[in-house]
Amino acid sequence: TNAHVVDGATEVTVKLTDKRDFKAKVVGVDKRTDVALLKIDATGLPFVKTGDAERSKVGEWVVAMGSPFGFENTVTAGIISAKARRLPDENYVPFIQTDVAINPGNSGGPLFNLRGEVVGINSQIFSQTGGYQGLSFAIPINVAGNVQQQLLKHGKVTRGRIGVTIQDVNQALADSFGLKAPQGALVSEVEKGSPAERAGVQAGDVIVKLGDKVIAHSGDLPALVAELGPGAKTTLEVIRSGTAKSLPLTIGEMKAEKTAVSEQPASQPGKLGLAVRPLSQAERNQTGIDGGLVVEEVSGPAAKAGIQPGDVVLALNGKPVRSPSELRKLLDATGKHIALLILRDSA
Repeated sequence: TNAHVVDGATEVTVKLTDKRDFKAKVVGVDKRTDVALLKIDATGLPFVKTGDAERSKVGEWVVAMGSPFGFENTVTAGIISAKARRLPDENYVPFIQTDVAINPGNSGGPLFNLRGEVVGINSQIFSQTGGYQGLSFAIPINVAGNVQQQLLKHGKVTRGRIGVTIQDVNQALADSFGLKAPQGALVSEVEKGSPAERAGVQAGDVIVKLGDKVIAHSGDLPALVAELGPGAKTTLEVIRSGTAKSLPLTIGEMKAEKTAVSEQPASQPGKLGLAVRPLSQAERNQTGIDGGLVVEEVSGPAAKAGIQPGDVVLALNGKPVRSPSELRKLLDATGKHIALLILRDSA
């Protein structure tokens, strides 16, 4: 079932279609994928077959079963609208998007293909009213199965991490970094002492491949790294200053989450619209950085890009800035689009 279904529960009951009730034991919960594994003490139970979510196709008919609003054993049908859909703040699940009617009470129920195989666990909807609006999301059964095995074996899920903060590459950033197409994961920060730092990854690198897997969107990277697991050895292909580099990498173990930020780059049709000053010695001691410019006032393109007073400008197109004159000089040498690396609230 879903982790959010049993979250905070002191007692869990599983009710069967023949109206028998069983007290369930929660074997384990993984909030990152919203999967929970339950166990009941019963024998001779009917069971369903699991399919392969990877083989499902967009446009294929699927059927959901659940108890929406308490109406038990309700069946709804629809099609697969998209595969591997990434949702905000959900970095580890490539959701199956469907237009199957899912409502409160459907969570944790199965999503079947027309061969009667379970291809997903119905997890959430996108709604502005609280009711179904044609956008439903299911956890692929392959992802749930992987979580199930780890919960059975260890009672928890262990994931790999490399220690980078990333953001998506849009067309303007692609232009700034000289990329042929807007794809990959742009590294905005490398954690000190992390596997990524040991591998030689730098802020401003664009990660385009992990092993033999292409990183089309930044959201692809966390799930692929997590799947490899701690201790796995692989390679990262990055674009640095327009040149491809291959870096050997050993995956670390995830302990705390880092937030992936996605911000619009500044464009520079004329003035940037920034009033800046160098950091004071006290500010340098506090932030631990040597250089950078504190933003005092924002207008024009910089304001439109989301830069705020109090931000610290660290680099322009990957080149460090230490003085306002240095910033102006770099600005004069750039084209229409630039990429600003800023420090905000220690991130």
